[in-house]
Amino acid sequence: MTRRIVAVTAGLSEPSSTRLLTDRLTEAVDRHVTARGEAATVEVIELRPLARAIADQMLTRFPTGDLKAAIETVIGADAIIAVTPVFSGSYSGLFKSFFDNLDVNALEGKPVLVAATGGSSRHSLMLDHAMRPLFSYLHASVVPTGVMAATDDFGTTGLDRRVDRAAAELVTAVLGAGFGGGAAHAGFLPADDEQREAGFTDRFDEVTDFTELLRRVSD
Repeated sequence: MTRRIVAVTAGLSEPSSTRLLTDRLTEAVDRHVTARGEAATVEVIELRPLARAIADQMLTRFPTGDLKAAIETVIGADAIIAVTPVFSGSYSGLFKSFFDNLDVNALEGKPVLVAATGGSSRHSLMLDHAMRPLFSYLHASVVPTGVMAATDDFGTTGLDRRVDRAAAELVTAVLGAGFGGGAAHAGFLPADDEQREAGFTDRFDEVTDFTELLRRVSD
């Protein structure tokens, strides 16, 4: 059975780092699907050309033309990759408006991979305080790993690993194997010990203990 995976990307510029991250994620998902001997189609929906139609639907509540087709594609997908630029510490208005136009039950149980681009890695928490609640409200099932790509992340092994891990989790969810240890043992989730032996480092792993932060402040 061929799975249908749809990526929704809300980049506003051309070329767009948000689209670049989207392409990285779709390529990784396709690679993991193929590695498991399965088949999938991956389609990308750009929201920028649909901006006027999205605004119209916010007023009329009735989608038309390409926007209606895009909504039907998202609802009919087996899984979704959702990627937005970070605006004021959250998702963009274009991104939010598109998903606001969906029925609250439209994505029920659907696996979703959330990702974002921004100027600094400090924005990474928006994946958890903004994007996950949005898709939880829509009753979707968000995979554990979100991908934040700051400007300096592109071309680094840290971003490569996060993209690969998130893609593997989405594929595992689509194929019905869950998020447990089976995926790691199958070679789809890189083990921390193997990463350390290979000399990989990720600045997100180097978190200062909160007690130490308090001691510094008191000093």
